[in-house]
Amino acid sequence: MLTLFGGVSFLGVGSVLVLLVYALLLFPFTPGSGDLRKKKVQRPSVVVDARGHELVRFQRQTREWVPLNDISPHVVNALVATEDVRFYSHHGVDLRRVVTAAGWTVLGKPQGASTLNMQLARNLYPDKIGGAWLPNRKLKEIITAYKIEAAYEKDEILEAYLNSVPFLYNVHGIEMAARTYFDKPANDLNTLEAATLVGMLKATTYYNPRINPERAKWRRNVVLEQMVKHGSLEASEAERLKDKPIRLRFSRQTRSQSIVPHYTEHVRRTLEPWLKRNGYDLYTDGLTIHTPLDLRMQRMAEQAVRRQMNTLQAVADVEWSQRENPLRGHHPGAYVAHQRNVTPFAYFWSSQTNTVNAFIRETEQYRKLVATGVTSEDAVQQLRSDQGFMDALRVAKTRLETGFVALDPSNGHVRAWVGSRDYFRGPFDHVAKSRRQPGSTFKPFVYAAALEQGMTPDDAFMDAPVAIRVNREEVWRPVNAGSYSEEPMTLREGLARSKNSVAAQVMEEVGPRYASRTAQDMGVRYSKLDRVPSLVLGTSPVTLLEMAAAYGTIAGQGDYHEPVVVTAIEAHDGTVIEKFSSEPENAISEETALQVYDMLRDGVEYGTSQRIRTVFGINADVAGKTGTTQGNMDGWYLLMHPQLVAGAWVGFDDPRVTFRSDYWGQGAHNALYVVGDFYRTALRQGQLNPNNRIPDPTPPVPAWQFTDFAENSGSWAQDLLNRATERVGMWWASLQQKEAAEEDVPAALPAPRVAERRPERSRNRVVVDDQSQQRPARRGWRETDDERRDRIERAVREVIEERDWRAEVERKVQQYIDEYDGDVAAMLRDAERIRRDLQQEWQVLEQEFADAEREMRGW
Repeated sequence: MLTLFGGVSFLGVGSVLVLLVYALLLFPFTPGSGDLRKKKVQRPSVVVDARGHELVRFQRQTREWVPLNDISPHVVNALVATEDVRFYSHHGVDLRRVVTAAGWTVLGKPQGASTLNMQLARNLYPDKIGGAWLPNRKLKEIITAYKIEAAYEKDEILEAYLNSVPFLYNVHGIEMAARTYFDKPANDLNTLEAATLVGMLKATTYYNPRINPERAKWRRNVVLEQMVKHGSLEASEAERLKDKPIRLRFSRQTRSQSIVPHYTEHVRRTLEPWLKRNGYDLYTDGLTIHTPLDLRMQRMAEQAVRRQMNTLQAVADVEWSQRENPLRGHHPGAYVAHQRNVTPFAYFWSSQTNTVNAFIRETEQYRKLVATGVTSEDAVQQLRSDQGFMDALRVAKTRLETGFVALDPSNGHVRAWVGSRDYFRGPFDHVAKSRRQPGSTFKPFVYAAALEQGMTPDDAFMDAPVAIRVNREEVWRPVNAGSYSEEPMTLREGLARSKNSVAAQVMEEVGPRYASRTAQDMGVRYSKLDRVPSLVLGTSPVTLLEMAAAYGTIAGQGDYHEPVVVTAIEAHDGTVIEKFSSEPENAISEETALQVYDMLRDGVEYGTSQRIRTVFGINADVAGKTGTTQGNMDGWYLLMHPQLVAGAWVGFDDPRVTFRSDYWGQGAHNALYVVGDFYRTALRQGQLNPNNRIPDPTPPVPAWQFTDFAENSGSWAQDLLNRATERVGMWWASLQQKEAAEEDVPAALPAPRVAERRPERSRNRVVVDDQSQQRPARRGWRETDDERRDRIERAVREVIEERDWRAEVERKVQQYIDEYDGDVAAMLRDAERIRRDLQQEWQVLEQEFADAEREMRGW
C-alpha cells in the first residue's frame, strides 16, 4: 500500500515538475512588461493641420480611455463581486478558485476560474495568448496574469480591464459602452446600469440588452445578488431594484471619421515605413502628427470641387441624353436647368451597346451568374432586364470624377487635397494613386529642356503639319487641336497657344531622353516615362501629385521640393520625436524656370488659359497650362502663383466614358473651372497675396560693357571666326560623307517644303510637310509637276547661291562684335553662348541644304 501511494505521489510530483518546465519554456512567448505598459496606456494617434485642428484619430476600436476615478464606483463593485471576488487578495491567479473549478468540472458542472488579470491578458493579447481552450493557452494566460500583477497596482489593473473589455458594436471600454447603451459617461452610471453592463461580460451577445432584454434583466439581477452577497449593496435596495425594467438610450458610436479622408490615408501610408523603423504603433502610442494642410484652403478646395463638378456633371448628363447634341452655352451652368428634364446618359446607354455589355461582364453579378452555369449571352440579357441593376451600373460608370491638390512651391508643403468628389461614393484617390495621361500639361518640361540646351523663348518653328521619324518603320505626325497658321511661331507663342506642331519640333531638337530626364528632375519621379517623341504631348500616365510638384519647380525658380504631408511627430507627452522637411534640389536653372513661368503667363493673357482672367477675374501674377488627352478622356489644369501651385484632373474613372463634345472635353473647359474657382476664393479671402510676383526673366543684355574692347577684340574675333569656320568645315565633310553613303537610298520622308526665313526670327525650322500636294487643291488649283520642279530649284538656288557659308559666319561674328562696346572679359564670358548660337544657325542651314538637295535628287 505504501508503495502504491508512493508511486502516485511520485507521478503527481513528476507531473507538476513537467508542468513547471513547460511553463518556463512558454515564459519567453508571453508579453513582456514593456508590452504590458504600452497596452495599458494605449492611446489613439491624432493628425492635425498646420494650425492644430484635428483631422482624424487613428484607433482600431471605438474606445476612449478614462481613469478609474472617472468610472462610477457601482461599476467597480459590480465587477469585483461578479467576476473576481478575491481580486484584492490574490496575486494574479486565484488558486482556491482554480481548485474549486476543477472539482466542479470533475462532477460534470464545469466552471471558469479566470481572474480579472487572466481576462485582461486575453483582452490585451488575443494573438499571443490565443482563443482556443488548450492547456498551453491557459498556461500563457496564467503566466501573463502573474506578470500583470507584478508590474501594476490593483487599481491600475482595474482601470486597464474596464478600458479594454469589449461590449459589441465595435465598442471597447466602459466609457464607450455607457455612451452606447445609456447615452451617458461612465462616471454617471447608476447601480442598475452598472449591473446591466457588467452582466453582459459573461456572454455579450446572449445578454445583449438591446436584442435580448429579458435575458439581460435576469443576468442584471444575478449581478445585484452577488453585490448583496459580498457586501457592496444592501439587500433591501437590491429587492427594490430587481423588478425595474432596463431603460436603454441606445446610441451607436462610430469610429472617428477623417474630415479629409484621402489626405489622412496618404499620411498613414507615408508614415508606415517610419513607424516600423522606429518601433511605434500608430493606433496605440498616442502620437500627434503635424501636417502642413491648411483646413481653410481645404474647405475652399472642397467647395470648388462641389460647385464645379456638379455643373460639369450636368454637362455630361445632358450631352449624352439624346441623339442631337447642340452646344447649349459656354459656361457649364447653362446645362443645369436642362439636367432635370432628361435621363442622364440615355443616348450613350442605348447607342453604345458593346461598351455597355462590356460594363456588365465586368460586374460581380455577371460572374456569379456565369458560375452557376448560365451562358455569357444569357447572363448579359438577364442583367439587362434588371432595371435596378442597370440604373445602378449607369450611375456608377457615368459619375464624373476629379482630383485636386495645392502645394507651396517654396517648401513642398501640401495645403489642400481632394481625392474625389465624395470619399464614401468614390474612395479611390485621384491625387496620388490615379495615373492618367497629362496631355499638354507635360509640354512645359520639354520647353524647359530646350531652354536648358540653349534655345530662347523667341526662337521660332513653322506652325504647319509636321512628320517626325520615330524609327525605320514609323513616322509620327502630330496634329494641332485647331488650325495651322502656316507661319513661323516662337516657342513663347507655341506654348501659350498649345500648338502641337511647334511642341513636336521642340521635342525633336531636344530629344526624348533629355526631355524625360528633365521632367524627372523637375518632379515626375515615380511614373515611367516612355522616351518617344510623343511624350511631349503627355502620352505617359502620371499622377496629379507629381505634376503639381513639377510645376512647383517652375514657380520655385528651379528648385524641386518633394511634396511634404507630415512636418513633425510628437509623443503623447508633447516631446517632438522627429521633424520632416523637403530639402531643395536644383532641377533647372533659375533663368530657365523664370522663362517658362513667363511663357505660361502668356497662356493666361492670350492663350488656352484665358478663362482664368475672363471667367474667374483673377488678376494676380499667375501662369498656367491646360491639358487634354486623345478622345477627351482626361482634362487637366495646373496654375501657378508665387505662393501656391494647384492642379486638377477631371474625367471618368472608366476611360471608355468621356465628354461627348470636344468643347467640354478640353481641360480649358473642365479642370480649369475647378482650379479657377479655388484661386478666386483664396484671393478674395486673403489666403494668397495678389501683389506677390515671380521675377521677370533677365532680358538679353549686350555683353560688351567695358572700354578696353578695341585692344583685344580683333584677336578674339579672329579666333572665334577660325573655330567657327573649322566646325563648319567638319560639318560639311560629314555631310558629304553622309550624302555619298546614302546616294542610292530613297528619301525616308516625303519631300519637304522649305520655309522662308524671316529676318526678325532668330530660328526657323524646316518643316516636313506631306500635304504640299493637298494645299493648292484646297485653294482651287493643283500644282503641276513643272511648277513644283521650278519651285524646288528656286529653293535650292537660294540655299546654294545666296548663302555663302564663310560669309554667313563672318556676318554672324561681326554682328556679335558690333553689339559690344565694352570689356573683352565680358565678351569671353559669352563666347560659349555665341558658339552655341552659331552652331544652331548652321545646323538649320545644314538641314535646309540637305532637304533641298534630297528633293532635287528625286527629280
